[in-house]
Amino acid sequence: MVESSSDEVNFKTNLDPERVRKLIDALRNVYDPEIPIDVYDLGLIYEVMLEGDKVVIKMTLTAVGCPLSQDLGYSVGGSIQSIVPEAKDVDVEVVFDPPWTPLRMTKVGREMFKAIYGYDIVDQWLQQQAQEQQVQQ
Repeated sequence: MVESSSDEVNFKTNLDPERVRKLIDALRNVYDPEIPIDVYDLGLIYEVMLEGDKVVIKMTLTAVGCPLSQDLGYSVGGSIQSIVPEAKDVDVEVVFDPPWTPLRMTKVGREMFKAIYGYDIVDQWLQQQAQEQQVQQ
């Protein structure tokens, strides 16, 4: 099983490295409906596992209650079907535990966010977390 926090693979998987590379390329073509960054570089994919003739995907959203969550899950599932053709079924499960944070973003995703919005979301998030901890103390 591959699990890494590097920018190459930021999700759990039991797929071989060649398929993982193809999978990442496919996921980079599926974009979050609110933030114009792909689901891979945003860090929305938690797990892609081949279980017999079924692929099980666990992913999250940047915010609970996204009205397009079903569409996004369908797009992710469709992109994976072509990478694992022996899979007769693709099951996409949207989970919120653990909740998404900007720390899940790849370096590429973080740079895209900076280019679009003009600030580093990870730095801002870390500062906000530090301020909240100070208030609680």
